[in-house]
Amino acid sequence: MQIDGIPFGTTDWSGIERTEHSALEGKAFWRTQQFGEVRVRMVEYTPGYVSDHWCKKGHVLLCLQGQLHTELEDGRRFTLEPGMSYQVADQAEAHRSTSPLGATLFVVD
Repeated sequence: MQIDGIPFGTTDWSGIERTEHSALEGKAFWRTQQFGEVRVRMVEYTPGYVSDHWCKKGHVLLCLQGQLHTELEDGRRFTLEPGMSYQVADQAEAHRSTSPLGATLFVVD
């Protein structure tokens, strides 16, 4: 990841508008900031969240609260607890997530 032309700054995530995004079950809420080519999000999944798509975008994702279950298209499965993260490149390995208990995530892509 190349990060250019972004001066030092801070973000108070509580002041960023929360937008709702589609899901098969549950709800996904994003608070999003764009810094040049870098998108940074605070994501909340409600209990019972099930993604409605296979994602091929690259991310660095940190689980802050709750629990996130991620399945790769090849069938491998991973569970993130608070303090755990994953990283995947653009177009590398399609993935989708569920969150039976709900989760709060910090995502950079």
